[in-house]
Amino acid sequence: MNESNRGGGWRVSVDTGGTFTDVVVADEHGRFTIGKALTTSGRIFNGLSAALENAAETLGLTRADILGRTDILIYGTTRATNAIVTGTIAKTAFLTTAGFPDVLVLREGGKFNPHDFSTPFPAPYVPRRRTFEITERIDARGSIVLPLDETQARQTLQTLRARSYEAVAVALLWSIANAAHEQRLGALIEAELPGVPYTLSHALNPILREYRRASSAAIDASIKPLMQAHLRDLQSDLRESGYRGEILVSTTMGGCLDVDSVIERPIHTVRSGPAMAPVAGRHYAALEEARESVLVVDTGGTTFDVSLIRDGRIATTQDTWLGEQFTGHMLGIPAVDARSVGAGGGSIAWLDPAGLLRVGPRSAGARPGPACYCLGGTAPTVTDAALVLGYLDPDYFLGGRMQLDVAAARAAIETIATPLGITLEAAAYSIFAVSNETMINAIKDITVAEGIDPGEAVIVAGGGAAGLGILPIARELRCRAVIVPRTASVLSACGMQFSDIQLEQSASAPTRSVDFDRAAVNAALAYIDTHLDTFAARLADRGFRERRMTYRVDAHYAAQVWDISVDLTAPRIGSDSDVATLVESFHANHRRIFSVDDPASPVEFLNWTGRVAIALPQQRSGETLAGAAHTVPVGTRRALFDEHDAREATIYRGEQIRVGDVIAGPAIIEEATTTLVLPPGTRARLMPTGSYVVTLDD
Repeated sequence: MNESNRGGGWRVSVDTGGTFTDVVVADEHGRFTIGKALTTSGRIFNGLSAALENAAETLGLTRADILGRTDILIYGTTRATNAIVTGTIAKTAFLTTAGFPDVLVLREGGKFNPHDFSTPFPAPYVPRRRTFEITERIDARGSIVLPLDETQARQTLQTLRARSYEAVAVALLWSIANAAHEQRLGALIEAELPGVPYTLSHALNPILREYRRASSAAIDASIKPLMQAHLRDLQSDLRESGYRGEILVSTTMGGCLDVDSVIERPIHTVRSGPAMAPVAGRHYAALEEARESVLVVDTGGTTFDVSLIRDGRIATTQDTWLGEQFTGHMLGIPAVDARSVGAGGGSIAWLDPAGLLRVGPRSAGARPGPACYCLGGTAPTVTDAALVLGYLDPDYFLGGRMQLDVAAARAAIETIATPLGITLEAAAYSIFAVSNETMINAIKDITVAEGIDPGEAVIVAGGGAAGLGILPIARELRCRAVIVPRTASVLSACGMQFSDIQLEQSASAPTRSVDFDRAAVNAALAYIDTHLDTFAARLADRGFRERRMTYRVDAHYAAQVWDISVDLTAPRIGSDSDVATLVESFHANHRRIFSVDDPASPVEFLNWTGRVAIALPQQRSGETLAGAAHTVPVGTRRALFDEHDAREATIYRGEQIRVGDVIAGPAIIEEATTTLVLPPGTRARLMPTGSYVVTLDD
C-alpha cells in the first residue's frame, strides 16, 4: 500500500451484524484482540467506535492509538441485506426493451409444490407499475433491429424525475451482445436525472439469462442511494477520527474490494456477512489438519448460516436467492454458497394458531434485544432460554461488561410455558430443541443435497451463540468432531483477516462441445482479462501487487435448464485437447453432484468468468497459545442438558485452562465473548492453535 498511508502494520476487521458489531484487531505479529459492542442502527460508526474502544481497553491503548497503527481496515455490513429484506430500498424504476416488461414478473419459473394453488404469485422485485418500456431492439448477434428512440427515452426519464424516482435500473434485451443502447441511456439519465444513481446491466453482470441480469441490475440500483451514503459516511467518520489507511469492504464472494469499487457496485455487499465465515473456518480447520469435508456454521443474533468446504475449497453458487427459492429474488451474481435460516441467539419463540412452538425467523435484534438485556425487549428468545437453562452466567456475559436479568428472562419464557401447560425449564429446553432442529435441517440441505454424509464432516462453529447448542446438533448428525475457536464469536470478522481482494468479470460466449467456437471463447476471455487487468493495475499502484487469476464457465447438457460451473485449467482454450479436457471436467462435476452423467450428449457452455485475487499482506508470527499454568475450575452451576436431566456443570474460564488439557462434560467453558456448553458425553481439548477440539462419545 502507499507509503504515505502506512501505520504500524496493524489490520482491523469489522463485522456489523443485526445485534453486535464485532471488531478484530491484528497487530504486526498477527495476534488478535476482540472488541464487541451493540450495533447502532443510525450512524454505524457509533457502534464501530464502541467496539474499537472495547478492544483498545484490552490492549491498554486508545481508539486513536489503534487507528494510527492500522494500515488496512476491512468492513463488513448486513445493511444492504437488511434493507432488501425489510423493503426499505430506494424508489427504483426498471427500464427495459419495449415488449418485454415482465422479465422481473415471470422470473425463471419453478415451484416446490406445482399443484398448490393457494400460494399467491410472488411480487416482482420492482413493482410492475414502476417498469418502463424503452423503444429499441438489438438481436442476439448484436445487430440493431430498431434504433433507440431518444425522444421517447427522454420523455420517460422526465416522467421519472416528475415522480421523484431515486434510482434507475436498465436491462435491455441483448445488451450483452451490443451495449450501445444501454450506454446511451446511461448518458441520457445523467443529463435528465443528474445525481440519481443508475445501473446498466451489461456493465454490472454481462451474462446470458435475461432474468438474472435484470434482477442483479434492479437490486444493485435499489440499494445504491442507501449504501453509497452509508459507505461515504463511514469513510468520512474514519478520516475525521484520524484513520489514514486503506478501507476495504467484504463481499459476497468471500473476499473484499476497495471501498470505491463497492460504492460503484453495492450489490457485492448483499449477503457478504455469511461469505466470510467459511474463509475463517477453512483457516481454523487447516490448523487442526482437518482435510475432510468441513461444515462451517455461524450462529449470530439473527441467523444461523452454514457453508461447506471440500478439498480446501469454499463452495460457491450462481443461484443465490434473497428469500425462498423461486419466490424470493435472484441475486444474479456468483456468491459463497451459504444457507441461512432465521435461528440465532435473538430469535423469538412464539406459538402459532395451532398452538405449536415456533422459533424465528423474527429476531429481537440489538434493540430491544432479548428480554434479559433489559433494553425494552419482552419477547422470549433463544438467549433467554439459555439463561434459564443455566448455560449463561448473568454476571459474566461479554466478560462481565453486560449484566443479564434472570427474572426478565424467566418472565419472557413463562409466556410460552403457561399456554403449553409445561414447566418453565421444559419450555426453555423446548425452545432450544426447536431452534436446533431448524439448524440441523439447514445443515442437511447443504450436505445431503450435495451427496455428502454430514457424519463424515468436521464442524467449525462460530458466532456468539455457536457454543450453546452446537454439540447436540453434532451428535444428531453423527459428526466426528467440532472445532470451536476461542475467537468463535467473531468468526466473520476473523475471516476478513484471512481474505484477499477479489473481483470477478463475466462475458457471454455461447458454444457447444460438438462445434466449439474457440475464437469467440478466447475473445470473451480476453475481454475479461482487460477488465481484471485494469482493476489489478489500479491496486498495484497502491501497493497490492501479488495476484492470481482463475477462470470458470457455466455449462449444461443440451436441453438442460440449470448450469453447473467448470474450472478452466488455462486462461485460453488453445486446442481440441483443451476442449476435451473441459468437457470431461463437466462430466465429472455432473457425476459428483447428480451421481450420473451423459457423455453422449453435447455440452453447452454459456457464461465465462474470470476472478482476480490480490493477496493482502499476511503477517503471522506462528506463535502458539500460551494458556494457563494449570486448569482451574471457578465453580459449578446447575444446568439442564435434557428436559429431565439437570446436573451440576463444572464452570471454567478460558484464560484459566492449560493448553492440551481435556475438559469433560457436563461442563461450561466461558470465554470473554462466547460460551461453550459441554453436555455429558463430550470432551473438549484446548489446542496450541487457540481452538477447542470437541469429540463426542458414541
